[in-house]
Amino acid sequence: MMTPSRPYLVRAIYEWLVDNNSTPYLLIDATNPLVRVPPQHIKDGKIVLNAAPHAVKDFFIQNEGISFTARFGGVPMMISAPMVAVLAIYARENGQGMFFDSHEEFVDQAETPQPEVTAPVLSAAPVLSAAPTVATETNSDEAVSKPKVTGRPSLSVVK
Repeated sequence: MMTPSRPYLVRAIYEWLVDNNSTPYLLIDATNPLVRVPPQHIKDGKIVLNAAPHAVKDFFIQNEGISFTARFGGVPMMISAPMVAVLAIYARENGQGMFFDSHEEFVDQAETPQPEVTAPVLSAAPVLSAAPTVATETNSDEAVSKPKVTGRPSLSVVK
């Protein structure tokens, strides 16, 4: 089973926002017991944090979570949040970024029973009603006649 994609997407969006001179904001689910943020800034169980390089110190995005030091009212505070608590990363200027499903679980996949995987089923392509015709071609050695194309395309061997 693959590892969760959220940490990789957060890192990529963060880099993209910084490269485009945007201010990356993180929307964090502050109800998660592992989140460490100033409680006076929490609204409706969530907190928005400015994660711009000039606003934070010791910024780390790891597969397990995000951590950095930021100032609140001039007082430095260590901020940390598990990756499952990161609900969004977006630009302050225009809102571009990515929002995540808050119900996605980050669990030890070795302990989780794996669902039975079935192979994908391919369905037939729709048949075209007005199929093009192929003209007859001649070869210098012999005349080769190609049939009209009707319905689904097929492969034929050409010498």
